[in-house]
This record gives sequence, C-alpha cells and structure tokens, in this order.
Amino acid sequence: MWIKDLHDFLRMVKIKSYLKLKPTPMHILIVEPDTNNATFLQQNLKAACYSVDVCTNYTNASFQARTTDFDLIICEFKLPDGLGTMLCEDLRQKQKHTPVIIMSELTDFMTRIKCLDAGADDFILKPFYFEELLAHIRAILRRPKSLNHPTLKIDDLELDTIKHKVFRGKKDIYLTRKEFELLEYLLKNEGIVLSRGQILEHVWDIHADIFSNTIETHILNLRRKVDFIPHRKLIHTVPGRGYKIESAAAIALERVRVLKNAFSGA
Repeated sequence: MWIKDLHDFLRMVKIKSYLKLKPTPMHILIVEPDTNNATFLQQNLKAACYSVDVCTNYTNASFQARTTDFDLIICEFKLPDGLGTMLCEDLRQKQKHTPVIIMSELTDFMTRIKCLDAGADDFILKPFYFEELLAHIRAILRRPKSLNHPTLKIDDLELDTIKHKVFRGKKDIYLTRKEFELLEYLLKNEGIVLSRGQILEHVWDIHADIFSNTIETHILNLRRKVDFIPHRKLIHTVPGRGYKIESAAAIALERVRVLKNAFSGA
C-alpha cells in the first residue's frame, strides 16, 4: 500500500473536523491498475463527498474520459496497456479540458516534465498522504476555468499553449516567440478591442519603446502568417482604438445587429 501511514490516516478521517471545508460536488475518474489502491481511493473520496468512478487500464479510461464529462481525472502514470500521458493526449486532441492529476512512484524530473507537457495539470509523487491528494484536488478546484484550457481556438485557428504550436486548418504555422505571445494574448481576449498600451503592457517588457512601430510590425507579420487566402480574416484593426481577434461569424452577427438597429431607428 503506497498511502503513507494508512492506519493512522483511517483513524484521522473519523474525526469530524478533518474536512473543515465542504468539497464542491465533483465527478472524479480514478485510473489505477492496483485494485486495492483504487478501492481505497474510491472509498475515501466518496467519504469526502465526491462522486467517483474507477478504471484499471488505459483503454477503458480513454473511452470513459472522452465520453463522460468528469470534473477531474486522477491517473497512474504506468498502466497495463499504456501510459497516463496517452490519456492526457487523447483528451487534448478531442478538445476536452478535463483537469488531470498524474500519480507515479518515479522520482526523476523528466517523468514530471513528460506528464505536464502531455497535458497533465498536476503531478503527485507516490507514496503520499491522502490528505495531500485532497489538497491537490482543492487546488485544481480553485483554478479559473480558463487555466484548464491549454488549447485556444477560434474558427479553424488553433494555438497550443503547451507545445507552442499554431495551426490554421491543417497548416502548421511557424511563429516567432513574440508573435506567438501576441497571438495568445489576442485569443485570450477574443472579441475584445485591445489598445496599443494594453498590448505593450502584456506582451512586451517595460524596456519596450512605446513610440516605435513594433506592435504594428508584429501585427502585420501575424496577419501574413495567419490570415492567408482562402481563410477568413480573424485579426481586425479598430481605427483609433486598437486591435482584436474575432471570428467571421461573430463579425457577421454584429453587422446584422447594427443594420437592425439602424432600420429600427429610421
């Protein structure tokens, strides 16, 4: 059993004051090949007021994770028919942003890096106290939803914040570091007009020359790489105000709204 001081912990969980904060209702998937460990986690998470399902291998876990809206997945790194990183990759490829905590007995830092780069949100080293796992779960709950989205997408433009990849349709687009940061900032503020000052503050450092045309140059280069024919224009200039990224559908709806208001006021 990899849970530390199991008997002491079991005595501790009987104390009513153990859970000072009532957990937010969550549906958790446990992926653990060791049935004893899986049962222990399931029983104690249920005692902590969580709804819990269990899978013991990658194949079943991948199917469940892709077809069910879990709030959190806690997955062993080594599975009988695959790795926990494969499950993370399956989810991210399907545009599912379910948070994933990877458990492992492997202590090398490369394993942790591999898990996080694959799309895991957290990593916990075995053996651990169950109370520590609960703390990790609460930390995931506190995160804004946007932080659980490693992929930003608008129309057929997709930006992967973990792998630093950008695609327009099936085309892999190379961006410089600053172009990538600029596009990421625009995507995180989709539909919002961003002033020159806001862009300088969030994408450039304090040493940037506010009187240079560096923003205009980067916007121009970004448009050449992203808004190419036959794809629809996504990056827009709002004269006198700044720049925004917005889908063609949103632009069309806004135009319809403006025309409708104009006719109604006539």
